[in-house]
Amino acid sequence: MKIFGTLAALAASALIAGNAAAQDLKIGASLPLTGGLSISGEKHKRGYELCTKLINEAGGILGRQVELVVSDNRSDPATAINQYERFINVDKVEAVYGTFSSRLTYPIANILAKYNMVHTVPSGGALRIYSQGYKNLFYFQVNAAEYTGKDVVGVIKESLAAADAPKSAAVVYADDFFANAIAAGLLGQKVINPANDQEVADLAPGYLKDTGIDVVMEEKWPEEGFNDWLNLANSIKRSGAEMIIGLTASAEEAVQLTRALKTVGATPKLVYLSQGAQVEYIEGVGKESADGVLIHTTWHKDVNFQGLLAGKPFNNADFVKAFEAEYGTEPDEDSAIPFAVCQGVEQAILGAGSTDNAKMQEWLRARTKADPVKTVLGNFAWDEVGLPLDKKHIMTQWQDGVMKFVYPQGEFDGVVPFRYPKTGF
Repeated sequence: MKIFGTLAALAASALIAGNAAAQDLKIGASLPLTGGLSISGEKHKRGYELCTKLINEAGGILGRQVELVVSDNRSDPATAINQYERFINVDKVEAVYGTFSSRLTYPIANILAKYNMVHTVPSGGALRIYSQGYKNLFYFQVNAAEYTGKDVVGVIKESLAAADAPKSAAVVYADDFFANAIAAGLLGQKVINPANDQEVADLAPGYLKDTGIDVVMEEKWPEEGFNDWLNLANSIKRSGAEMIIGLTASAEEAVQLTRALKTVGATPKLVYLSQGAQVEYIEGVGKESADGVLIHTTWHKDVNFQGLLAGKPFNNADFVKAFEAEYGTEPDEDSAIPFAVCQGVEQAILGAGSTDNAKMQEWLRARTKADPVKTVLGNFAWDEVGLPLDKKHIMTQWQDGVMKFVYPQGEFDGVVPFRYPKTGF
């Protein structure tokens, strides 16, 4: 009887443990941890992991510990599609987080819409993603990438007299979803949905022309395998453009372009890059070359955004402190954005009172400017296609090795004067 009792107790303990494990709330995320997008993919993983850890330390969500299930999609769209299918049908996740880059987000949007899963997007700004008619999309940045140029020229209009502003621009960009999207807005192109060849938007005349800046050079390089940076830089120099716009697919491409411009001795008055807010950029090019480079971002460590985590106030300073304690380094936007996505999903589950994705979507769609989702990226409410309402990019500029924010003025504490012209590389 004693043996039987012991076995029964062990069996009961095992059953309880099994039930406890079964009660874990699984959330899946497919990320590019290897391949061309791996640097940002790894940082996204850190953002998700830190948020999950803090939520679990506070007791979990609805009394359940969160199990983060992460898979490496190797920067490959087909692999990302398969992984989200597996999350839903095999791993039985109850929610998902989005992936990095428009190139991966566009194809998985169809899968998550098919299963009616809330699709919180950390890094997928191409307008075509939001033109597919899906109602489950919620973008956790500022706006579609095509509209980024509004804030780029906003710095010029706000900071410079018309006589001092650059009069010509060279626009060079990767053949990448994200880079093409920003270029479309700057150049005034039409946006076409490749799935049905339908026009999504006509962005004419473009932000540059509307600001009185003539495009004297436009060139696109291949999405993968491009290494002819010196020839590209020489072409930019020969164009005589006063403003260089480099729309890269990664921070590494931004490094390569900047190094090449320095090598050929380019002397623009203004440089704007779509990537370069990351520490890898300043480490790769050095303080002198980076000085004066303008970069748009969604997040900056010094902006006093007020968020929520585990039902309690958790602001941007709290995030920076927690990240430094966990990883021994300052975060950048590639970790802050997924952290905000995690905050949003947690608030949606708490707001819905369950992990029923239909109810979560209903709760998220009901957010307003007066009653938003609150994150380390600020407040979020969305329009009917899933784009945020009334948000602006934080335009930053490398100054003496430190990334300062220079726009919009009057909206955040700590905005510093815009430095112009650039004094070379």
